[in-house]
Amino acid sequence: MNTPRRSLLLIEDDSTAIDLARCAMVESFPEIDLAVVGGGDAALNWMGSSVENGMAPDIILMNLNLPKLEGLAVLRKLRIQANTRNIPVVAYSAEYSQADVLMAYQVGANSFLPKPADLEQFKELFRERLAYWIQEYQREEVSAAEDDAVR
Repeated sequence: MNTPRRSLLLIEDDSTAIDLARCAMVESFPEIDLAVVGGGDAALNWMGSSVENGMAPDIILMNLNLPKLEGLAVLRKLRIQANTRNIPVVAYSAEYSQADVLMAYQVGANSFLPKPADLEQFKELFRERLAYWIQEYQREEVSAAEDDAVR
């Protein structure tokens, strides 16, 4: 059985964080395609186009502190739309309060963590947080394939 490639959308405006995430992704999950958009408006535009073309990401990793349209607003819009509401979103922020964390979960984040500051922290994020969601998709595919085989 040929499994399709997975994809991750990184929503981040900090070029250093983008470079670190790319390096960590290559080392941790070279089989996953990484797309990067730099802000909230750009993310929603990218998602609209990708969903229309059947290319929605499997996972979204997003900074909540974005220019123009902040991350919580992006998350709200993703959760309202039927074709994006079930995509796992791992949110992070460099500066946050407990209220910010609670709000992220209330709006629809699947996970929240402090913004990774270096390559090792990004690799840890990918190994621990994103691996969980990747495994979830793999289990769902196996289950669906087994259901199809039974029919």
